Amino acid sequence: MQASIQKIIDIKPIENADSIEKAYVLGWQVVVKKGEFKPGDLCVFITIDSIVPDKPEFAFLAKEKFRIRTIKLRGELSQGITFPMSILPVDEDSKIPFLWHEGQDVSETIGVTHYEKPVPGGFNQGDTKGNFPPWFPKTDEERIQNVPEVLDELRGKSYVITEKCDGTSCSIYLNRGEFGVCSRNMEKKDSEGSVYWQMAKKYDLENKLRNLGRNLAIQGELCGPGIQKNRLGLKEPDLFVFNIFDIDDGKYLSWPMQQQLVVSLGLNKVPVVQFGEGFSFTLEELLEKAKGKYTGTQNDREGIVVRAMYGDFSAKMRSRISFKVLNNDFLLKEKE
Repeated sequence: MQASIQKIIDIKPIENADSIEKAYVLGWQVVVKKGEFKPGDLCVFITIDSIVPDKPEFAFLAKEKFRIRTIKLRGELSQGITFPMSILPVDEDSKIPFLWHEGQDVSETIGVTHYEKPVPGGFNQGDTKGNFPPWFPKTDEERIQNVPEVLDELRGKSYVITEKCDGTSCSIYLNRGEFGVCSRNMEKKDSEGSVYWQMAKKYDLENKLRNLGRNLAIQGELCGPGIQKNRLGLKEPDLFVFNIFDIDDGKYLSWPMQQQLVVSLGLNKVPVVQFGEGFSFTLEELLEKAKGKYTGTQNDREGIVVRAMYGDFSAKMRSRISFKVLNNDFLLKEKE
């Protein structure tokens, strides 16, 4: 959800600021106009990486091309924008506000859409074959600030934290004899020079998957020259695996099983930051842990991905426990 109705959890002052203060919504900190909200109020919350429509109420965002970004105001991090409930439409006949409730998605109601990063143009993507296959999920991870309750679901369980490589998603699959290669959103043809197919051929994945005799989707981050500024500092493109999905079972492999298979297939793992038993980190601790540089570079890493080691289910997310924690230093510098 890009825009939703949420509750103001808390309000705190900003030192030496007379007209603004900090509000807390879900797991986000947002700078708001002083006195506009109080704890317990409902508001319309628009997340970062959203595009708002070109309307008078959003005119102050014109210089940002109507995109919501991570910024700092008076030295305080502000991620997202809050609006009073009065921004929502009312019944034209009665002039009475519609009934809204906490957690309701109002993105379509006010015309807010997700910001899509431009597809990197510095490498050969190859031709599109068709839509993304329906047999396995796409690779999007939820931001922890949108689902902070998941931290309680993971508490005490075995966990693994991996580095979030900054590149472009690549999925390579075998399903009932059909072998295919995908970008983040589309299936790609085996066209000359396609870097997605180069990865499949570099690691001979069609033959290896056929020899396994299993219907699997291998998902990883494709990084290298021409891809998202090559922040890992690679000399040539390479693939770093973060997921393996068992198509027949309809679920991801546990982290230990995934690691065994990655090694046997001769693939690269995404770098591991930490793993262990008895997860106990707070949101603030994870945000600090997300900071850092890619090994051998001076480039801020994009962040980390946190998962239950054995795929424990999240009632909040309605999926396995898995979320990303982005590096705020990275977000503040991001201009794309």
